[in-house]
Amino acid sequence: MVAVIMAGGSGTRFWPLSRASYPKQFLRILGGSPLLRVTYERLRPLFPDERILVVVGREHEAETRRILSDTQVTVLVEPFGRNTAPCVGLAARYAAWRGVKEPLAILPADHYIADADAFRTALQKAGALCAEGAIGTLGIIPTRPETGYGYIEATQDGSPEGGVYAVARFVEKPPLEQAAVYFQSGRHYWNAGVFVATPETLLREFCRHMPDFAEHLKALDAAFHTPRCDELLESIYRAVENISFDYAIMEKTSEKVFVVPVDCGWSDVGSWLSLYEVRRHAHGNADGTIVEGDAEAIRCRECFVVAEGGRFVAVLGLERVLVVDTSDALLVARLDSSQEVRAIVDHLKRHGREELL
Repeated sequence: MVAVIMAGGSGTRFWPLSRASYPKQFLRILGGSPLLRVTYERLRPLFPDERILVVVGREHEAETRRILSDTQVTVLVEPFGRNTAPCVGLAARYAAWRGVKEPLAILPADHYIADADAFRTALQKAGALCAEGAIGTLGIIPTRPETGYGYIEATQDGSPEGGVYAVARFVEKPPLEQAAVYFQSGRHYWNAGVFVATPETLLREFCRHMPDFAEHLKALDAAFHTPRCDELLESIYRAVENISFDYAIMEKTSEKVFVVPVDCGWSDVGSWLSLYEVRRHAHGNADGTIVEGDAEAIRCRECFVVAEGGRFVAVLGLERVLVVDTSDALLVARLDSSQEVRAIVDHLKRHGREELL
């Protein structure tokens, strides 16, 4: 297999720590290394450097190359972000141009996985399954009713002993009552956005469902690693729809699609709240409060305090509050409202506060 790490991102969900020029995948929010580097290290036991492809936007190319400067991975640069469908299409076209026949394991650069061995085992199982043309996806075994994730519904057909099932459908983020039904069903898994398929299969699907984009991608075969590649790719991206791989391909495909359920301690770390939950599970105090940096939380319960602004931060007598202090901005919010941080970013955009973005 060849690993494709999708390292795009706009830097909105972890404002004010993340910015447009320094998005989530570059943050050290889970420990000593940036999330991109953690993802790379997780893959190394399965994939040598020459079989790892990182797809990143031009704006973030320099930082990506810096983080991976001691590796030999290939960095493929998008002119700008157009969501995950163009990213996957570009990676598939490039892999086919390089002569890759085996499956691509396509995954985000910024997720948390506690059990890397279980994750790699599931990837290997999906790779073996898809070598002949099917599409595979990893389904995270849910631990609770969750309204923030999409779901994969498995059919009754499959190989329970082998842990592989046919996919009935992909389901959008559900309301709580429906999520509770999914949690109890035993046939619904969280969609982690991890897909496995050969370049041939992927390009065939793009021809079916995004034919103009697929046709334009063919022109890159004569341009990869030439001076005209950037200009050609920019024209292709300006014309393509901004759409996710799930919407563009997975929800429309007529190919065989299989799900490999896996329990690997996964989180998309998609908000301050989800990061708090990951950090609390690993390092939480008895009162559920997490403090990072030069800060103190006194008589607080279930608070998350991040002090990176170069000054002391004190929090007193609060419950389930998020405080993030940086050199130029301070965020104070209910922890349960932290998934709405994008609203602050939108407000700053409307009022021309580009220096804070």
